Amino acid sequence: MTDILLEIALPFILSAIVVILITVIAEKYGTKIGGILGTLPSTIVVAFIFIAINKDLNFASESASVVPAELGVNLIFLFLFAFFVRHSVYLAFFTAFLAWTVLSGLLILFDFTNIYLSLLIFFLTLVFTFFTLERVKKVLSQKKVVVHYTTLKILIRGIFAGIIIAFAVYLSNVGTVISGIFSVFPAILTSTMIICYKEHGPDFAAGLAKSMIFGITSVAVYATSIHFLYPEIGIVRGSIVAYIISIITTIIIYNLRDKIN
Repeated sequence: MTDILLEIALPFILSAIVVILITVIAEKYGTKIGGILGTLPSTIVVAFIFIAINKDLNFASESASVVPAELGVNLIFLFLFAFFVRHSVYLAFFTAFLAWTVLSGLLILFDFTNIYLSLLIFFLTLVFTFFTLERVKKVLSQKKVVVHYTTLKILIRGIFAGIIIAFAVYLSNVGTVISGIFSVFPAILTSTMIICYKEHGPDFAAGLAKSMIFGITSVAVYATSIHFLYPEIGIVRGSIVAYIISIITTIIIYNLRDKIN
């Protein structure tokens, strides 16, 4: 009972904090910084710690191998949202979730666990989605906006995100591929896009989506790191070292932010 409560409570609290931070940072400092810093590994850390504890290190390592490919699917999710949100937010979410369902289903169908092919899929998808939005669609990053914060507004943001993430993590302990897929279910992406769209409009939401595509590399780096580190040095040290590597990746990405329009 305690383990189940922790599996639900920890992701709930963590994801609530993450969404609040993403939206507040984006509003105060613009979508470039918000999207990059907001994609630091968060709920994936909790998800894989519990997967490793409930199953074993090898199970968690194998589950992590599908994550870069699934993050590529999440990039498609963000890409389609940013592409269509100016026309209709309903169309944007419909096409994004349809693509996510179909592509994630294919990964499950083929029992996808090849880490190297997974990384290749992520890289090719990253290049295609980011540069299409940047150079072809010309989605622009947005400057900071002035927002009057209330306790209720912040709590609503956090609770909305927490419910979605807690449910996703609770479903993750099924099989290796399904565990990996649900560990990065686009719940935080969805809740962040809804909040930003409702409060600041389609241009702001699209700009943040583009920056999150650029920044989500740190999560792929984290998943790849634990794939190799968990069997070698265990859960605690593996998680710490992987997170340090992902932070270094985020710092590099952050320093490249001025190259984004």
